[in-house]
Amino acid sequence: MESGHANGESGYNYFQPSMRYNHCYGCGTNNSNGLRINSRWDSSDPSVSICEFTPAAHHCAGPPDIVNGGIIASLIDCHAICSAAADGYRRAGREIDDDAGEPIIYATGSLQVSYKAPSRLDGVLTVRARIVDTADRRTKFEVTVQDGSGQVTAEGQVTAVQVPGAQWANPDGIFLND
Repeated sequence: MESGHANGESGYNYFQPSMRYNHCYGCGTNNSNGLRINSRWDSSDPSVSICEFTPAAHHCAGPPDIVNGGIIASLIDCHAICSAAADGYRRAGREIDDDAGEPIIYATGSLQVSYKAPSRLDGVLTVRARIVDTADRRTKFEVTVQDGSGQVTAEGQVTAVQVPGAQWANPDGIFLND
């Protein structure tokens, strides 16, 4: 597997491969230069999603054995946003790749990250997002990042806001009339 991609353990139903309109740097399968994370529901808790990410050497901070803080923030953000979309489909009784209606797409309303310790570059980073509140077009998450040693290295809060799916799914972008 290419460095930087989520661990591809068999049997998991990852969200991102079914999200056709996603060009995001962190979570988009349509962005070959991005992180291309994969997220899934925790089989023991339907309010928790998990992402396992193996950083590459070029994801380093100043010290070459530490993951860059921007990468950590992107993991927290993108994992929560894709989890919000997956939950939106789940609450609507639809599959993520369902073409029957407008795409359910979320964007970041707010992102707060607290760094607790440096994240080791070697090993897998495990990102867990717990849904703490939902409303009609908004989902809030509490997120943790653990490095390969098992230490919690970052915590985050993300508010995901549902955006107009047809507009955001346009392959030409949303600023067509500028």
